[in-house]
Amino acid sequence: MNIEITSVSVAIQEKRIVEGISLHIQPGQVVGLIGPNGSGKSTLLRTVYRMLKPEAGYVRLGGDDVWKLTARESARRTGVVVQETPSDFEFTVREVVQMGRTPHKDTFALDTQTDSALVSAALERVEMSGFDERPFSTLSGGEKQRVLIARVLVQQPKLLILDEPTNHLDVHHQLEILELVRGLGITTLITLHDLNLAAMYCDYLYVMQQGQIAAEGAPEATLTRTLIQQVFRVDAIHTRHPSRDCLHLIFIPLEQPSPTNEPPTPA
Repeated sequence: MNIEITSVSVAIQEKRIVEGISLHIQPGQVVGLIGPNGSGKSTLLRTVYRMLKPEAGYVRLGGDDVWKLTARESARRTGVVVQETPSDFEFTVREVVQMGRTPHKDTFALDTQTDSALVSAALERVEMSGFDERPFSTLSGGEKQRVLIARVLVQQPKLLILDEPTNHLDVHHQLEILELVRGLGITTLITLHDLNLAAMYCDYLYVMQQGQIAAEGAPEATLTRTLIQQVFRVDAIHTRHPSRDCLHLIFIPLEQPSPTNEPPTPA
């Protein structure tokens, strides 16, 4: 399912956070939204999954304005994993994942064999099948993230919204989750801080800076040395990933200005 974001602007408490952003995602693409902290990435995502209505512009999913869908229909189409998730759920791991089936069921309907099978398969895919009866609140940050991704999988959405899904994961599970996302074949919009992961797993990138799109394109064409210096305020050596044959970046601090021998200006 394709997604179109057109001329979206968002202000919070009279402060403009996002200004006139447009982007387009083709069906099945994994598109990365990258940029420094405070650039408006999470705010833009909230307009897509209907947590923050834009003051201008529109978001269309499969041709339909997301703000004109019912909450139930929106939940059937869009699965979301965000950074800030309550950790005090009084539910087991299995119960949390089962919540992903809610948009597909009538109120008070019991779980079916199909529901149960989908939950078990999702937990296995994220390596959490042995945690079914564990209280969600007792899990580590990385374990919670994997459970929440399993919940999205059983939701069977047409669009995945992932806001820093690897934020609390060790390297093994970072790669595992992103491999999983790539293999799903679902249209995906994902924010990532790690530019090397973005280059490895995303088909297309949008770079945000101060609430606007600073650049867009395929990773190798977008992550130029000049852009990295201007947007991320570091320098980068461009190399090739030894096994993926994709762009790999080595980051180094920007050179500090050379000190001068001039005496300080009198106060």
